[in-house]
Amino acid sequence: MTWEEAVRWYRAQPGNEAAIRHNYFDLPVRTAAERYAASEEFAEIRRLLGPGGGRAILDLGAGNGIVSYALARDGWNVTALEPDPSAEVGAEAIERLAAESGLAIRVVREVGERLPFPDGAFAAIHARQVLHHLQDLDAGVAQMARVLAPGGLLLATREHVADDAEQLAGFLRAHPLQSHYGGENAHPLERYLGALHGAGLVQRALWGPLESILNFFPGTEQVRQETVRRIAARRWRGLGRLLAWSPAFRAAQLAMVTRQDRTPGRIFSFLCSKPV
Repeated sequence: MTWEEAVRWYRAQPGNEAAIRHNYFDLPVRTAAERYAASEEFAEIRRLLGPGGGRAILDLGAGNGIVSYALARDGWNVTALEPDPSAEVGAEAIERLAAESGLAIRVVREVGERLPFPDGAFAAIHARQVLHHLQDLDAGVAQMARVLAPGGLLLATREHVADDAEQLAGFLRAHPLQSHYGGENAHPLERYLGALHGAGLVQRALWGPLESILNFFPGTEQVRQETVRRIAARRWRGLGRLLAWSPAFRAAQLAMVTRQDRTPGRIFSFLCSKPV
């Protein structure tokens, strides 16, 4: 199946209604885009990247355009890169979304390993669930670094991590669409970090599954914070409940849990910058 066909199949399965909304697969696309623009996930992206102010941003692997839409509404000069031509989950969906909303979103149909832009063209790059789909991770990240302006930010979110072949196989078996379109993947955390470092980018932040709403979605920030407090309270054979009020203690315990987590396909996000 194509990606569009796989998503259509997924929409047609009984009981998938909530998952379809959580993945922004619902139609019309503009309804999904407006919901994403109002989400806690996008609020965190806005906090990390700052206001658009007319600055140029590349939304890499833009899919159906939900992030491109939110960024354009927030004042960014958006270029959406998406190789899939689909009118539901690809480039044509973004073009229609831009036309319906009156937002100026430039759509380029190309893959991430071949970015047809000059050096330093973008103040920021956003990539949601993209790095693990690249055919050549090093080449793709090197292209991102090339088109990023000095001092610019790369925010790569919701990347699947698998430590070894066994974890990767488990993740692929459990993925609801992998058997239909075969496009899923996951890398060890060190593989992502090595590609980013090898491209000359500087790591600014790294978040594990529970360490940011970027990864915790579709859960809410309130539930994430409650989960973190419960984790902290259980530490030290339950004595952690005496220190669970402390943000520093909670962060330390959460970092330890993140290091110990071996869930196949767990989600990480990365914030990097290009040296000036």
